[in-house]
Amino acid sequence: MDEDVQLALFVCYELHYRGFAGVDDRWEWSPSLLEVREILEARLEEGLARAIPYPPASRPEQTRQALAELVGTAVDGPDLAGFLQGQADLEQFREFVAHRSIHHLREADPHTWAIPGLDGRPKAALPAIQADEYGGGSARRTRSELFRVTMRGLGLDDSYGAYLDRVPAITLAISNTTSLFGLHRRHLGALLGHLAAFETISSISNRRYSTGLGRLGGDEAARRFYDEHARADAVHEQAAAHDMCGEFVTRHPTRVGDVLYGAACALTLDRLFAEHVMSRWRRGASSLREAGAAAKL
Repeated sequence: MDEDVQLALFVCYELHYRGFAGVDDRWEWSPSLLEVREILEARLEEGLARAIPYPPASRPEQTRQALAELVGTAVDGPDLAGFLQGQADLEQFREFVAHRSIHHLREADPHTWAIPGLDGRPKAALPAIQADEYGGGSARRTRSELFRVTMRGLGLDDSYGAYLDRVPAITLAISNTTSLFGLHRRHLGALLGHLAAFETISSISNRRYSTGLGRLGGDEAARRFYDEHARADAVHEQAAAHDMCGEFVTRHPTRVGDVLYGAACALTLDRLFAEHVMSRWRRGASSLREAGAAAKL
């Protein structure tokens, strides 16, 4: 929850995505910057370890069932998707979309980093899942392009990183954890589990988001991002659990725990995000930071 740590780490990771105007691209692999990033990553990993116990040992053939149970028995938190579907006002929905822009405008890139470390069926399964994100599905437009339509429909700034100074540490931690897993081969199993959990909960949640946006007057174009996610992720769920994670642990049986840990990280961070947002809304406050305000300790 440390805003300085999460923002600094996000800036370090951004050098591996699109970088910053006026910043030399060679900073991406500068040894001095990587030393700083390593310190920040250690802080993040320590925080994850405190918040999320490493799952008990499971056999490779139990991975799909263990993933399903992990999703089904995740620690209950506020029903953010349900609130957005039936109760949120327009400004609250706009805030939610501003939070999610940090992730969605990067598309699926953090999970795509897993591809070089895979072989066989898992290597074939992951690009198939990612293809819809990059415009290979029925929409024929990348998910980030569809999300920009949603943002514009809500009167939000759809430029890349527009709300970076407004989102709190937990929003950045969600993005940073995915980048951490993607940039380190030692976290390959965790990255696959993270994606599998995301695909498992995504279809139902996005269906609710679409309904909520429609209730608030969002047209078909503004809702299409959520509708496409709901449709595609229902299919991706099985491919992620079986062809990707199941086959991966069959080839690497000692990494079952890594896969389940990555899934647990995705679910726990999503719950912490929902707790932050809902607690602020219940108090009648914004879930976003005041622009340009220093973090209050």
